[in-house]
Amino acid sequence: MNGEQEILKREGLDTLSGAFAYTGGEELSKPGLGTRQRFSLLLTDETGQTVRWYLKRYGPDPWPVRLRRLWRAGPARREFKNIRRLQTAGVPTMRAVAMGEESDALGVRRSYIIATAVPGEAMERCFDDFLTRHDLDGAIMKRFNDALVNLVGSLHSAGLVHRDLYASHIFLDETPTGLKLYLIDLARVFSLKLRTFRWRVKDLAQLKYSMPTAWVERHWDDFLRRYLSNAGLVSFWSEAIDRKVASMRQRQRKKISKDTGDSGDNKHII
Repeated sequence: MNGEQEILKREGLDTLSGAFAYTGGEELSKPGLGTRQRFSLLLTDETGQTVRWYLKRYGPDPWPVRLRRLWRAGPARREFKNIRRLQTAGVPTMRAVAMGEESDALGVRRSYIIATAVPGEAMERCFDDFLTRHDLDGAIMKRFNDALVNLVGSLHSAGLVHRDLYASHIFLDETPTGLKLYLIDLARVFSLKLRTFRWRVKDLAQLKYSMPTAWVERHWDDFLRRYLSNAGLVSFWSEAIDRKVASMRQRQRKKISKDTGDSGDNKHII
């Protein structure tokens, strides 16, 4: 039995019933999770070292939802497979530690997955500070932009799209010896078979929409040229991406207007 298996067994996380009965860890709640629960776990291995894992529990959805998903893999199994897909594609990401599910006549009823943490911090939280410190350092910004091109390019070259490619799902690990990017939240990743342009544009629009304005103004065009490796396609892709970004901003305005009762001319647009 390896160290991870010993931790799982000791904490009762090696079975589905144990994972759903588990009361340790910090719950990471946010609106819109439905029957899904997320927990951050800080555990100790046999050497006394601490490890951080993340536990996702998927409770039973209403039967109409489950009926529509009858022939699909359960959400935990999908994310488990997607982690393996990204690893095969060379995209830095988390590592799956455990997964379990139970089924009935309507398919998967409950499931769970445990994955390791990735180094660093979500760019949504740390990238403004990173820019403040490094945007005038051409060598550091080149390394960052190289890493971002490689991350997104490797994902798409493998025939995969993320569907939630926001800065909140890309982690930046900055160390004295360099920097590295990691991609998380892989439950909605899927393999492209049709309409590849549409889905890749959606990924790229989500990225552009969520990155700081300062980076977009100075680096986006170079990122897109290098991502495409074909200067002749930049204008065509850029127009499609910008249309999608404009649509996302319009939806955000409507949401803010609905939530606040404003007329829609709200200045706090992401």
